[in-house]
Amino acid sequence: MFVSHRDKIEKIELTSEEVKGVTKQILIGPDEGWEDHVMRMFTLTDGGHAPMHTHDWPHTIYVVEGEGMLYFDGKEHRLTAGSTAYIDSNMEHQIRNWGTSHFVFLCIVPRRGDSV
Repeated sequence: MFVSHRDKIEKIELTSEEVKGVTKQILIGPDEGWEDHVMRMFTLTDGGHAPMHTHDWPHTIYVVEGEGMLYFDGKEHRLTAGSTAYIDSNMEHQIRNWGTSHFVFLCIVPRRGDSV
């Protein structure tokens, strides 16, 4: 069993030329007893974005707060608190903050899909 709060979980700032203003937290994963999957929380600052990318695993998204845009399947999809999305394996996608405050979302992936 594992119980915590997002304010107590380590924040990892992601840095690369393709990433801007993104912080990642591993809320629940193998270290907390969930062997097969990892639930991460991402916070994107104003203007923040992940790179356009693909990978060979699916993942789910649940928006906690803010406004964002998810590009996949050749279309832009506006996201707000409460929005959900499923992105299949090998589908090109990108997520961006469209608002002026933080955009926060949960992302669940298979264990092999999590890397810093």
